[in-house]
Amino acid sequence: MTRQLSTPLGAAGASRTGGARKIMALVGICAAAAAMPLTFTGPAVALPAISRDLGGSPIALNWVTNAFMLTFGSSLMASGALADSYGRKRIFLIGLVAFLLFSAGLAFAPDIVWFDVLRALQGMGAAAAFSGGMAALAQEFDGNARMRAFSIVGSSFGVGLAFGPIASGFMVDSFGWPAIFALVVGLGTIAFVLGSIFLHETRDPEAKGLHWPGAASFTLALALFTYGVLLAPENGWGSPSVVALLVASAALLAGFWLIERRTARPMLDLTLFRYPRFVGVQLLAAAPAYAFVVLLILLPVRFVGIDGMSEVGAGQMMIALSGPLLVLPVVAGLLTRWFTAAVICGVGLLIAAGGLFWLSTIPAGVPASQPLLLIGPLLTIGIGISLPWGLMDGLAVSVVPKERAGMATGIFSTTRVAGEGVALAIVSAVLSALAGTRLGSGLGGSGEEAARAAQRLVTGDLGAAAAVMPQMSREALALNYAQAFSTLLILLASITIFTAVVVVAFLGRKEPETASEAAVCDSPAG
Repeated sequence: MTRQLSTPLGAAGASRTGGARKIMALVGICAAAAAMPLTFTGPAVALPAISRDLGGSPIALNWVTNAFMLTFGSSLMASGALADSYGRKRIFLIGLVAFLLFSAGLAFAPDIVWFDVLRALQGMGAAAAFSGGMAALAQEFDGNARMRAFSIVGSSFGVGLAFGPIASGFMVDSFGWPAIFALVVGLGTIAFVLGSIFLHETRDPEAKGLHWPGAASFTLALALFTYGVLLAPENGWGSPSVVALLVASAALLAGFWLIERRTARPMLDLTLFRYPRFVGVQLLAAAPAYAFVVLLILLPVRFVGIDGMSEVGAGQMMIALSGPLLVLPVVAGLLTRWFTAAVICGVGLLIAAGGLFWLSTIPAGVPASQPLLLIGPLLTIGIGISLPWGLMDGLAVSVVPKERAGMATGIFSTTRVAGEGVALAIVSAVLSALAGTRLGSGLGGSGEEAARAAQRLVTGDLGAAAAVMPQMSREALALNYAQAFSTLLILLASITIFTAVVVVAFLGRKEPETASEAAVCDSPAG
């Protein structure tokens, strides 16, 4: 009898041990996920302080955020392919080491050029860590447990978004802007230790390694497009340099499409775009970029640089925007018991659009004099975007078979993060153009002077804008900027409404579901 009982007891013990190992591996991935949003919310809060210490042109200061988001977004698919080929755990750990080294180096950057270069390298490390970690996590869990694990990682990302601005504001206010990278390094170190101990090494035996022509053409297309958009406010959209950059980007993107079509094992399986639900998921991934993520960058810059809030005060205000991500993504998963994912996502985007319209009605001067009036619209935007946020990762990972998890997370994450980088570049350029038009009309057509002042305002440097246009008071400059910001918010709300309609139409299409996709809707955690 003892012999008969020993086998199940041993199996139970092994199961408990395996379960504990998986939980610790999940904690490691979550630590890395929480560190990622700190890398772009932190510098946004600290941008006015970084500008004072390191100087730099408006374009160089825009690259503080764009350099990270560009390399992060454009490297994700390549990182996913490398993870499938050479080991998901290995790429995760290598990416974390690079991420940690470059994050620490940013605190000692001697000037804005070095800062931007290190930000770009930091983004590449982050892409490897994110793709490798998510692909490795997909191999650790199955079925509903797998979907819950991805939901928890998404919530961890929300924790970083929620507390990143206030933590960064406190660090800047107490120790100076270099301190914002200390928390990033701490979380990354935890992720490295837990990942190296508890993650299993896995790879796709059929993977063929990185397809360099596809990776190079895609990365260059994104880089040239972003650079062209950033140059446009200064040089004009019709300038030869801007037109050449945009045309070259379009040509490279077309080349990428042709290369991927003719590749037996592409980084981006273009045949997936034949399915409306897959396209709907990609549109859903891009939606938070212009309805939410751009605000994580633009609002702290405005609050600190234009409205005169402290870094801590700006961080506190941003909790209202990102705080709902701590809870509501899980609620969205629960709601799938009664509503379809398409309905939940569409309603969430409409709520976010309402919040953007509400925020556009807040008069100039209110952020500094009556900051509590901002809580309502910021909270509404955060609530709205949290609903699709809770379902996106689970829907995305169900698109391809488990063994192609690196590609699945790579496609979805590339759409999301590259979309964020492109959206930020475009929105910043539009805001600069709107502010420049208002300033120019107020001066009887001094277009060049107004454009230069507007570029400074977008980076939160009110003093430099006043130096460019001494004939206008600081109050008048801030008022014109706030009015341009309100117009921008109305544009973003309109785009979000349109996206909600399209996403509902595409996700609502009836197509054969995979078993893992059904699990998205069955899982209580989304």
